[in-house]
Amino acid sequence: MESDKSLLSAGHNTEMEDALYEQMLLKAKEEIERRIPSVPESKQIRPQPGFCIKTKTSKDTKIFINICKSSHIPAPPDLNERELVTILESDDPSGYRVPMSIGEPHVEVDNSGGGCTAYDIVINNSFFDKIKGNELFREFFITVAMEGLENKYELELSREWRMLKNRKFMGSVFEQNIRTQSKPIIQEMNPSNSQNSQPKTLISEIQSSAVVPEYTLVAEPPEGHPSFIVAEISLPKVASARSLVLDLGEDRIVLWGRPDLYHLDIFIPYNVVQEECGAQFNKANKVLTITMPVQPV
Repeated sequence: MESDKSLLSAGHNTEMEDALYEQMLLKAKEEIERRIPSVPESKQIRPQPGFCIKTKTSKDTKIFINICKSSHIPAPPDLNERELVTILESDDPSGYRVPMSIGEPHVEVDNSGGGCTAYDIVINNSFFDKIKGNELFREFFITVAMEGLENKYELELSREWRMLKNRKFMGSVFEQNIRTQSKPIIQEMNPSNSQNSQPKTLISEIQSSAVVPEYTLVAEPPEGHPSFIVAEISLPKVASARSLVLDLGEDRIVLWGRPDLYHLDIFIPYNVVQEECGAQFNKANKVLTITMPVQPV
């Protein structure tokens, strides 16, 4: 006797349809999430040079700090001198925080031809204007910035420093990646660990990292005002010069390696004669050489 399979399976049809329906909903949800672009957690900014200070470590190593500015960095609360002094003299001065982006160290050569290390710190444009024109805010910020460098890179910096008069920066100012998604406003703290918590700081760092190809800048002659600046940029993934887009400004090099291989945006410590500059890409060693005559004094 032949069974009626449709009647025997009727009791399971509802469960199978529900499972199939849930599976279809899940796939539809995954497809929608795939098509909707996710919000990036970071973005790349181009800091503008501001001023440079010179100091040294406890081991007498030269350190240069490039104080840069960008509208993409949040500004701290707007205070006057009296309000700042009140906060600093209070029991909890950490109530006033300075958002900043601390870049990676880069090795440079100073005017005497010796090696040194430079760091780029980026702050908001309006706050930069304040510290540039107000000695109290400037002294306060540089102290905070040095503490930030010491905490991040385990340094010990001298509090004796001087601002360079004839240079806005040492070496090159790198692009930086800053976080765009905010951290939770409220963070729960375990009361049992409150006595062992880390001391509060006046720094609110925006995480950054600069991704650029390796390069060198050489001044000829190395001492005094140079006649030429020669940049050598290592581009091991570039097949030919047709993949490169180079834009030379009076004091800036902007380079793209397509498709999305490299992106370099740096400032040159001297103004160059743009119409007399030349560039050559060596296919053998994958190095782009840029020769830039320097404007006379």
